[in-house]
Amino acid sequence: MIRPGTGFPTDKASGTTPVAHDPADVVRLAGSAPSLDHLDARSSVCRACPRLVDWREDVATKRRAAYAADVYWGRPVTGFGVARPSVLVMGLAPAAHGGNRTGRIFTGDRSGDWLFAALHRAGLANQPTSVDAHDGLQLIDTRVTLPVRCAPPANKPLPEERDACAPWLTRELGWLLPTVKAVVCLGSFGWQAMFDQLRALDRWSGRTPRFGHGAEVEADGFSVLGCFHVSQQNTFTGRLTEEMLDAVFARAVELAHA
Repeated sequence: MIRPGTGFPTDKASGTTPVAHDPADVVRLAGSAPSLDHLDARSSVCRACPRLVDWREDVATKRRAAYAADVYWGRPVTGFGVARPSVLVMGLAPAAHGGNRTGRIFTGDRSGDWLFAALHRAGLANQPTSVDAHDGLQLIDTRVTLPVRCAPPANKPLPEERDACAPWLTRELGWLLPTVKAVVCLGSFGWQAMFDQLRALDRWSGRTPRFGHGAEVEADGFSVLGCFHVSQQNTFTGRLTEEMLDAVFARAVELAHA
């Protein structure tokens, strides 16, 4: 596991970064973070959810055979991309052998292969591949973030884990949303999380609109777009095709440039 302050090039935390040990700590440390970099640092050392801490660190120790030689990140994963985006992509949580291994969301797994290739085709990434955190990938006018920052067992965080993690995202969105024109929500979990956050920020009232691929909802100064998640369950079965994914990001780019 990568320890904070041990020289991992993209690690924003240090040995003195304050650590959240429970949900109350998350609220306090997220709310007092003076910058996006400080928020990323603090969230990347969070230990507020014991089940997720045990799972992500166990996976990092008992590595998959294909990655036996890798040193796993084994910590919470932060948002990735520019600090003032026009396009925001909302995911779910890191994959056990993807982001939990590489330290960057959607990097090193099949979902990331689909997502970053689509962002590249849309002109929102400088390259179509995402192998590791040092591969030169840069996003253009875009940031990818996530409601749950630790890899959960079976890719299913518990409601209390989602809620404990939410203040990191609330604080992040407070900095990001002033420039955002389009939010692409990958899956119903990301869609629900986005509208929960908008209510927390007093930027949406009422019920969450119905999720669907291609759904589009005008929010407070930007649009929220629905997209099936880039999971293998969807891409392998044809429920989500490249053409479907490209259409959503083409619409996001159109809104960003309007």
